[in-house]
Amino acid sequence: MRSRSRFTVLFLSVVTALCLPQFCRSQEGPLDKSQPKGTTPEEIIRRFAAKEKEFKEAREQYTYRQDVRVETPDDNGEYHEVFDVVFDDKGKRLENVVFAPQSTLAQIAMSPEDIDDIRHRLPFVLTAEEIPEYDILYVGQQQEDELHCYVFDIAPKRIEGKKRYFQGRIWVDDQDFQIVKTYGKSVPDIRKGKKGQENLFPKFTTWRQQIDNRYWFPTYTKADDTLHFSMGDVRIVEIVKYENYRRFGSKTTITYEGQELPRAPSQKPEEKKPNQQR
Repeated sequence: MRSRSRFTVLFLSVVTALCLPQFCRSQEGPLDKSQPKGTTPEEIIRRFAAKEKEFKEAREQYTYRQDVRVETPDDNGEYHEVFDVVFDDKGKRLENVVFAPQSTLAQIAMSPEDIDDIRHRLPFVLTAEEIPEYDILYVGQQQEDELHCYVFDIAPKRIEGKKRYFQGRIWVDDQDFQIVKTYGKSVPDIRKGKKGQENLFPKFTTWRQQIDNRYWFPTYTKADDTLHFSMGDVRIVEIVKYENYRRFGSKTTITYEGQELPRAPSQKPEEKKPNQQR
């Protein structure tokens, strides 16, 4: 798709602070640049990378609803899609669109990279297998409401081919050693061709909440950024919600800290209980 005569770009919605869930209005304390006590940055990285692998495998066995909204406030353009991530009777993972009105975006358009980012980069995961691809710098410790977190800046060591990466900051809970918040953007921005095709990506924040008292799953993503195209600036505001997590009752086993977790009965997304927060 093209927009602004020949430009593609990213997505999602508008909301004021009064409309945000409580966990997104977290009180962020000052950054303490002192070294962690009783451990090292390298050990913290090793531990959260292992937990991220467990998190990634576990989330693939959960159903949930994802609500995506994109707005360009200057012209009231809007893209809105709601879909359920579910399983069929053979246990195959599916996306079932339940709401998708006609898009009114005119300044921008959704590209394949935008759609892929919604699925994979906004709920960013950094496992042990992906660690070698990134430079990871310990920057300190910070309080996020009741959570005490270790803070790291990360960036890809190199950009290879058409592969996409995350660049920004992550917060790691000092108790569960899981990522509870990310801030940054998908990289690289794409500028190519003599016609000046541009696909630019906004900075976003993703918050996680603890689900089933074990896993910190993404539940809310927010972005409000101005993208600087060669033909002019475009402001986009976005919201992505991940709701009604429920473990699917498949034969696949899920482990947490080396122990197999009991299976839960399968339910439709509408029947799920609200998210839990530690």
